[in-house]
Amino acid sequence: MVTAAAVAALALSSAACSSSSNEPAKAPGSAALQGQTLTVAAVWSKTEQQNFEAVLTEFEKRTGATVQYESLGDELPTVIKTRVAGGQAPNVAMIAQPGLIAEFARAGNLKPLAANVESIITDQFSAGAKSIGQVDGKTYGVLFKAANKSSVWYNAADVATTPKSWDEFISELKKQSDSGKTPLSVAGEPGWALTDWFENIYLQTAGPEMYDKLAKHEIPWTDPSVTKAFEELAKVFGQSSFFPGGNAGAVATDFPTSVTNVFGTNPKASLTFEGDFVSAEITKAGAFTVGDTARYFAFPQLAGKSAVVTGGDIAVAFKDDAATTALMEFLASSDAASVWAKAGGLLSLNKKVANDVYPDATTRQLAKELVDAGDNVRYDLSDLTPSAFGGTKGAGFWKAMQDFLANPANVAAVQQSLETSAAAAYKK
Repeated sequence: MVTAAAVAALALSSAACSSSSNEPAKAPGSAALQGQTLTVAAVWSKTEQQNFEAVLTEFEKRTGATVQYESLGDELPTVIKTRVAGGQAPNVAMIAQPGLIAEFARAGNLKPLAANVESIITDQFSAGAKSIGQVDGKTYGVLFKAANKSSVWYNAADVATTPKSWDEFISELKKQSDSGKTPLSVAGEPGWALTDWFENIYLQTAGPEMYDKLAKHEIPWTDPSVTKAFEELAKVFGQSSFFPGGNAGAVATDFPTSVTNVFGTNPKASLTFEGDFVSAEITKAGAFTVGDTARYFAFPQLAGKSAVVTGGDIAVAFKDDAATTALMEFLASSDAASVWAKAGGLLSLNKKVANDVYPDATTRQLAKELVDAGDNVRYDLSDLTPSAFGGTKGAGFWKAMQDFLANPANVAAVQQSLETSAAAAYKK
């Protein structure tokens, strides 16, 4: 009997030889999976769908399998839950909610990755990156399409020297404010964008291990390490003159507006913070050019070492047959990531994706920072918590961060609010 691992190895035998090349390995012409049909579900549509389908086409060429892609959009979590309950789960799904992945894994719906797939992940990803796909010590997935959520974007005409440290960042903001400019545009209306501020600071000041404990609620939100992070953030959020419309204006600013406040036709600020996806909003606005008039720098360092908050789409398997195992092996490899990376619009935590495969200098630097963070990369903390706490508009983490932006002086009250919400959410 031919095992799943053996078929996967046969079908993808040339993949292991390609990591030093900028191009994915050529298809070996294997028909080991001829006649096999798989389904893959993800949120992607339009250009993202086309780019992912190119990845799947490469897999089909190598193996002889047929892959059917389903674009489920924002309804993916609900649809997948329904299909799992009805015994109609796809072979593979790209899920951006680690909490949902943990729910599926603990219910026995997901299959732990085969040894050959896990071996690729161990070889090509850092331990920190590998941990993103793990539940209770077992590896169920791999982060295929990552985000760099540790970037500050700025109008190149307004910032002469990019700050490296948190103190230098605050000094730049004060310098601009003292000269009569409004330096910083903050997206306060979507609570998730404010959680990213806290997460970047906490990951640096408390470190990855404490970050993991906070995500699991193994330490309370009243812990002194949380106090320190909020006190650092208050050095920025406590300066009303930094924001267009002051703190009240910042709380009311949605994400697209936070970008056009800096990169629109009538700029109101010089800098904004958010992930690599800011570049798409800049391009959409049409007034600035990414990499030229619009640039970014890494989130300022508070502890003298790099740390990156990430997010994105994690490939998981609901089946463990030969074809599914082969597809998961391919998706874990640098070859698969390189197909999309070359086209643009994808960052990978895979250490063996050649940096020069990315199409422009900005994307190459964003990708390099993700990989260079090594074990100091962590998934977005709010997405690691129960959705009632970390993913609900007007409640929990999102609401507490909005309250903090509105009144940065009362750190203790915000911490207690967070702890009360977390305690209730983790009991459910």
